Amino acid sequence: MSRKGLYARYVLPRLTDLTMSRKLLLPYRQRVIGGAVGRVLEIGIGSGLNLSLYGDAVEEVIGVDVSPELLTMAERVAQRRGLRVRLLEGSAEHLPSNIADGSIDTVVITWALCSIPDVAAALVEAHRVLRPNGSLRFVEHGRSPDTKVAWWQDRLTPLWRRCSGGCHLSRKTIGGVQAYPSGHRLCAGATAHGGSCMRDRRNPNG
Repeated sequence: MSRKGLYARYVLPRLTDLTMSRKLLLPYRQRVIGGAVGRVLEIGIGSGLNLSLYGDAVEEVIGVDVSPELLTMAERVAQRRGLRVRLLEGSAEHLPSNIADGSIDTVVITWALCSIPDVAAALVEAHRVLRPNGSLRFVEHGRSPDTKVAWWQDRLTPLWRRCSGGCHLSRKTIGGVQAYPSGHRLCAGATAHGGSCMRDRRNPNG
């Protein structure tokens, strides 16, 4: 097996879990997950760090991730949680075919849009599976408004992307989501360098 294969299979999943389980991220998770209801699709569920936060208003969580290793970790978490959880291997741009159109009440994405190769395609898929008046809830980091910080983000991203599973430090994620299709509620959050912000925006057509 290649060195890259060994890293992706054994090191990266554990590094991702360790990094994303930091306590400073918990308040953002709580705000995003706290508004989830009904049937939930979590895109980029990773190692299942959000599973303990879903409340009684959630009927089922369908978790999708491209990493079978992270899904194995999420399965262990799901077994300890009294919640109906279904874990599927697949990409955000091409969701598994057994997730039907208009069958999801809430789509949740936490710090995954930075590493999805085609964010626009992923958002189209999220729109497709959401029910009318469903909601997309997400939290993400992105390109800093500080030009000096953004300069460093641009230069670090090529190396960082290779060792972090595709994460783009300088991606303009919020700008991409602003083009999200109408008819659904949007709860948007963003964490930036050294600080953070979160806001809710409801589409007037939703």
